[in-house]
Parts: sequence; C-alpha cells; structure tokens
Amino acid sequence: MENKVIQDRLALLRKKMQEEGIDFYMMPTADFHNSEYVNDYFKVREYFCNFTGSNGTLVVWKDGAGLWTDGRYFIQAEAELEGTTVELFRMLQEGVPTIEEFLEQNMQQGQTLGFDGRVIAAMDGKKYEKVLEKKQIRIAYEKDLAESIWTDRPDFPAGKVTVLDEKIAGKSVEEKLTETREKMAKDGANALLLTKLDDLMWLFNIRGCDVECNPVAMSYGYITESTATLFIQQKALDVRVTEYLAAHRIEVKEYDTVVDFLKALPAGNAILVDNRYCSYTLYKTLQKNQKLVEGKNPTELLKAIKNPVELARMQEIFLKDSVAVTKFIYWLKTHVGKEKITEVTAADYLEQKRREIPEFLDLSFPTIAGYKSNAAMMHYEATPDNCATLEPEGMLLVDSGGQYLGGTTDVTRTIVLGPISEEIKKHYTMVAAAVMQLTHAHWLYGCTGRNLDILARQPIWDMDIDYQCGTGHGVGYILNVHEGPQNMRWRFTGGMVEAVFEDGMDITNEPGIYIQGSHGIRIENVMVAKNDVKNEYGQFMHFETLTWVPIDREAIDEKYLNDTQKKYLHEYQKTVYEKISPYLNEEEKEWLAKETRVK
Repeated sequence: MENKVIQDRLALLRKKMQEEGIDFYMMPTADFHNSEYVNDYFKVREYFCNFTGSNGTLVVWKDGAGLWTDGRYFIQAEAELEGTTVELFRMLQEGVPTIEEFLEQNMQQGQTLGFDGRVIAAMDGKKYEKVLEKKQIRIAYEKDLAESIWTDRPDFPAGKVTVLDEKIAGKSVEEKLTETREKMAKDGANALLLTKLDDLMWLFNIRGCDVECNPVAMSYGYITESTATLFIQQKALDVRVTEYLAAHRIEVKEYDTVVDFLKALPAGNAILVDNRYCSYTLYKTLQKNQKLVEGKNPTELLKAIKNPVELARMQEIFLKDSVAVTKFIYWLKTHVGKEKITEVTAADYLEQKRREIPEFLDLSFPTIAGYKSNAAMMHYEATPDNCATLEPEGMLLVDSGGQYLGGTTDVTRTIVLGPISEEIKKHYTMVAAAVMQLTHAHWLYGCTGRNLDILARQPIWDMDIDYQCGTGHGVGYILNVHEGPQNMRWRFTGGMVEAVFEDGMDITNEPGIYIQGSHGIRIENVMVAKNDVKNEYGQFMHFETLTWVPIDREAIDEKYLNDTQKKYLHEYQKTVYEKISPYLNEEEKEWLAKETRVK
C-alpha cells in the first residue's frame, strides 16, 4: 500500500535539493550533540521516511532513497517503510554496503553531498570527506533543508533545568572539574569543548528535560585550565539554578552563541574535541584557527565509574525497582484472561507501580511490551490504537526502566502467560543460561566487553542462533539509560569504541532470541564490575548484580542445562526470594516462593 504522505514529502525535498544544487542529502538520527535519543524537533529522518527507531540514517537522491539501520530494527523498519519507496539497507549484513561505500559507488564526479552539519558528527563528516575527495565531491553542510518543508515542526526544546544536590551526586562540581582538567592536561590540551549532553549534566551536577526520558538540557561547555563556561538557554534557568552556577564560578552564555564564541577565541589554543559528539559544523569552525586535540571526552570515563555514593544509592533504587517489577509480574499472571489487558495497559500498570516509589522521577525509556510475535521486534512500541490484547497463552516481553533520585534502571523479563511450545521453552532456558554465565564471569583486569560477550552468546550460538545486537551497555546515574564507553558485543567493526572494565562500572546483561513471526525472548539485569582477588597474576574481577527479579520458572526446562548452569540459576532465584519477599504481601510472597524454589 502506497504511503502518499511520505512520497509527497520526499518529492518536496528533492525539489529543494535541486534548487540548492544538492545531489544526495543525508539525514541521521541525531540532534546537535549526536545524542542517541532526540527531542521531537530533531526527528527529521522520521518525518521524511516514517521510520521511528532510535538509530538510522536516511539518504535521498534524485530517483531513490535508502535507510540504513541496525539489526534491532530490521523487522520494524521493513513494516514502517512499506509504501514509502525508501529501500532498507540492513547494516552489517553480508553484501550490504555502508553509507560511505554506497556514496562512493553511486555519486558522480563533482556532485554535491548535503547535510545539516550541526547534526552530523565530526567523525562522520571527516569520513565522508576522505571517501569522496577522489571524486571531488563538494560537501554542503550549512543548511537544514527540512526547515522550509516541515511547516508544523515542534518547537526547539527548552525545558526547566534543576540542580542535583551534591549529597546525591557524590562529588562537587569543583572535584569533577579538577579531575577533568587533569585528564585534559595529560592529553596535551589547554581547553575542552564538551558537547555531549549527559557528560555536561554530570560535570555541572544539573539535570534537564529536553529529551523524553533522558534528563538532559541542550547545552555546550567550554573548559579551560581556570574557567568553565556553560552555553545553555537562559530561559530554562530559574533563580536557584542561576545562583548555583554563579556560586561555583561557572560563566553562563546563551546556547546559540557557541559558534560566535568559538570564532572569537584567540588563535592557537590546543582544544580537546571528541569527534563522536562534536558536530561537523563546530569542528570546521575550530579547524580554521585552533589546534585540535582529537580524543575522547575525559568526562565519559569519569562518569562511567560510579562513585561510592552513587553505587550505594543505586543498590537501594534497584531493589525498590525490582520489587515493583516483581509485583507487576504477579499481577499479570493472576489477572490475564480474567480482565482485558493489552500491551499498553500492562505497561501502564507497571509504570504506576514505579510511580508509587517515592524517589520516582520518570521512565528511563518508553516501555517495550511485546506480546507473542511482537516481541521479535527488539524495540517494538505499542500504541493505544495499535496493540495486542493479552490472552492466557504465549509470552509477553517487557523491557522497562525508571529514572529515580538515586539511579536509572533498565530491566527486561519475558513472562509466560499460558501454554508455550517446546521450542520456545528451550530458547527461553538457554537465554536464562546465557544471563547466568555472564553474571558469573571472572576475569583479569584488562578485559573489555568484547572479551566477555562470548560467555552470554555461547549457549545461543550452540543452537546456531544469534541475536543481532550487543549483549550489554552502560547505564547512567539519573541520566541516559544507554551510556558508554563500556559495552558488551562480540563483533569488531572499524572505529568501534571499547573500554576496559573498571571497578565501579555498570553494564547490562541482556542476551535474547528473536524469531520473526513467532516469539522474542530477552532477560536483562544490570551488574557492576568489582575488583576481586589481586595476586601475582594481576587484578581479578567479577560482577555484582543489581537487578533482583525472578526468571520465569514456567519457561525453564532443566534438561537443557548443565550442572553449573542449574546451580547459577538456582542461586539467583534463591537470592531474589531473600531480597524481594520482605516487601510483598502474603499472596505475592507465596507465589514468589513457588516461582523461585529450587528443585
């Protein structure tokens, strides 16, 4: 079926491209800070192709258009692109070109590639420069072509900013600035241009609300050996925030003056920029008269290693959150088939349980509740107008989390609602085994997620199945649910970022199996890397679990588990009961005892 709305928008865009002398035009999923999740104002790619996923890049040319996205979204993208004339390019699949390969193959000598340089990372812009220079391709990065076409575009975000108390943050702004400056100096820089929103919030101990579920404010920072300047929309600051920033000697300038500020800097500074998050526009601005030190934001690693105050509060919050999820699972199992429950109303009930926790602020991302085959779409999002009704059969996958004054949670459980097939039971059992194997990792300091990923993937690979996404990601502290630099994935790709696990780093543990048209299974806990024994061989490490939600015993068939896997699963279930049961009523406690009992 034709999607006339999208086809008409693409036609208007192509007309604008012709007027501007642009042959290929690119639209990523990004804001001016290369954020993973963006405010509605920045959803240009979605406007022009109908794909709503959090990762994807649209390229449009005279007689065609293509969307590149990763394995989490293949099923979703296929459905949303139907009738738009936009072709799906499945990233990292055999025979599928990367965007730069596609442009190199399809652009003609002397043509023009266009994009809004504010939403393209410097790293990517430089890559396109290099790939296309042999064909003398011109890059036009000064214009957002959507401006004149998207007439009902949402307003630019400017939500209110709040201060995070030092007692909750665990460190003062002065301490964080000192640590940041020490790392800048080691990198040979006398200044830092900081553009990553969650890093800015962490550094200045503030929080915003400019991106749904991500407590960040549109901002930039410029840090020198003795000064700190914050570029932020001053209409978003109340008296308390303004006084707080002044008290900590943080100079405040209007958000949209950053380019003029950088242009006016005296020449010859050694400015540290992280090309993954610094926009191509800002990079080109600085390149004209400054020495650029291209490296990673020092704040990213400092933020990733949680301090003792953060870890203590996270333990408290994760326990409360686990109680809420456990109560939700009990309610779902005892009410399905007795009253109408949909994917949406189930998610609403879980949100309400979280809202009962005093520290609750918001969800950490829109809840993913997928019933039966919908769960095969990793980032499926039901709507009131388009959602499945739950029946006492099959399974419901629920991936959810909360923002609390004391932590950010992320937990997935796949819940049995009634009879399931033997194949599904086997798949579920091996996903549970995968989670437990990674939980019990024991390694020497120096490992990254790429070293450990095989522990989770091996039980699933043994069935000649794979899940086309990473096994884990870092989680922020009252910040973004996806944070780096730590991650857990097996595949090496050029330019990928890896980080050695440090004591105090958190990571999700979320293997799964996704069978299109049939079912999806994911079990997810959050863990923290901790130092273990140190001896003549080095520093050994292990994970400590933060998430304590039962794994559904109705879907477990122990004949598929070896003795070690059984032992790990029994230990986890036993601990869940010990930690969660004191917060349950008698009926819930009785159910949990059966759910977690050791055979």
